[in-house]
Amino acid sequence: MIAVAHPRNEPELDWWDAGGSPGDRALIQICRELSRWIQQQLGVETQRLPYSVEGGGVYLKDAAVLAGLGCIGRNNLLVTPEFGPRVRLRAMLLEADLAPTGPIDFDPCRDCEGYCRDACPQHAFGEAVLSPVGTGMSTLPARDGHFARARCLVQMDQDVQDSGVQAGASAASAALDMEGMPPIDERVHYCRRCELACPVGS
Repeated sequence: MIAVAHPRNEPELDWWDAGGSPGDRALIQICRELSRWIQQQLGVETQRLPYSVEGGGVYLKDAAVLAGLGCIGRNNLLVTPEFGPRVRLRAMLLEADLAPTGPIDFDPCRDCEGYCRDACPQHAFGEAVLSPVGTGMSTLPARDGHFARARCLVQMDQDVQDSGVQAGASAASAALDMEGMPPIDERVHYCRRCELACPVGS
């Protein structure tokens, strides 16, 4: 697992255009260079995994927990000891036998007042939508099944509308600013309120 911090004082790392976000592009570059280094220096073959499970990737948050990077928080995000939920993830496979680290004993949400849930503009954490009985799972999204993904998606759609990005607009055809990125008003600033409200790693 590879994690890169997306601190609250660098919001532009998460501003999305047709090519992803600057933070995502940096993470892809880190994975590419790390893969090359591992293969050249250690002689171990690697396979960089795509982000989406549908494209051949893995469930990144779950894999990160198993790798000992943190826990799943009440905001349904990976929460790490050092950076809280303000990280982005990628995965890479190595053709080598490595000793697993396993999950760590870390649970900052146990006694938390739920700042992340209160911050959601769509009230996505307002009620239990999943239960162990209904799903047959003991581990539920957002720890207790209080996560309505559809409400979160409503906010994401609203963020796209608010960005001014036209449907079907291509960042490649847009005028670029001095850093080679589409102008700020042509990038989507997705909601991060549940993430930024978390006091862990602040």
